[in-house]
Amino acid sequence: MLGRLSEIYGVSGDEGRVRAFIKKELAPYADEMHTDRMGNLIVHKKGEGKKIMLDAHMDEVGLLVLGIREDGLLAITGNSMDPRVLVSKRVVVGPNLVPGVIGAKAIHLQSAADRESALKVSQLYVDIGAKDKEDAMSCVSVGDHICFTTKFSDFGEGLFKGKALDDRIGCALVMKLMMNNYDCDLYGVFTVQEEVGIRGAQAAAFSVQPDIAIAFEGTTANDIDPKCDIGHVTKVGHGPAISFMDGGNITRPQMFKALVSSAKEAGIKYQLRQGTRGRTDAGMAALAASGCFAGGISVPTRYIHSPVSIASWDDFNAAYALADHFLANKKFLEVNANV
Repeated sequence: MLGRLSEIYGVSGDEGRVRAFIKKELAPYADEMHTDRMGNLIVHKKGEGKKIMLDAHMDEVGLLVLGIREDGLLAITGNSMDPRVLVSKRVVVGPNLVPGVIGAKAIHLQSAADRESALKVSQLYVDIGAKDKEDAMSCVSVGDHICFTTKFSDFGEGLFKGKALDDRIGCALVMKLMMNNYDCDLYGVFTVQEEVGIRGAQAAAFSVQPDIAIAFEGTTANDIDPKCDIGHVTKVGHGPAISFMDGGNITRPQMFKALVSSAKEAGIKYQLRQGTRGRTDAGMAALAASGCFAGGISVPTRYIHSPVSIASWDDFNAAYALADHFLANKKFLEVNANV
């Protein structure tokens, strides 16, 4: 399921294919399911007691067609990506999935000054093999989404690689959890446009108004430098990461304690997410309506916001086990606003 999710094209603002896949897979398990006007998919399993929201975002980083040049090359724009990872990557463009390659001035033609600095996105283009502007306009348009074509596969010992692991990892985890039955009023929320400002989560959380929300993410693993003890954020293979703080949310002590104690009770190796700058959907959930207790469970992922990322099956499975223990053993009852 994760492999299929990873390979679906779903750049921010164009999440329809991802949403359709999730709807089909979860239809047998849902009491209610609807898509709001933002494009968020909200899956409901009715129950008594606490209203729990499990959240993951469907969108992935990508590019947009900014313009079409006279020679048929596509000018592009994008954000949240390092342009150094883009040159020569294969992509598809627009609703017709037109194949293309991200190009740049050849190294032989670059000046010494050119080679001393990284190319900007504005210096790159997508080549779809069009002979001129008219030819290109017959199959693509300004505003079309551009997505990487990386295939998902196992990788190394106990690892896997693919595109969009931020956050198809989270989508797969929430889907697996929504296939179970828990003693609560359970919502699986799959949001849009997280990568461009956490936009979908704001609408979805306000609609659901949960008591407790957990955001599931593929998060940064800056673990390549062995001398890096704190700046690593997370480490691949060291278990799922529990967030105590990020750029948009400080996890309330009761919520943080309940997640940590769930891991300890279940004998699950875990780590704390040490980076505090990036934001997740948890921050929007915490602010919606009268607010809620919001936390995060993340799977450490190398090279996020690039055409290919790497993560660990053990970390993925442990993230599922942690959330399952939290829900099955009603650890959410320990999260009490009066404490």
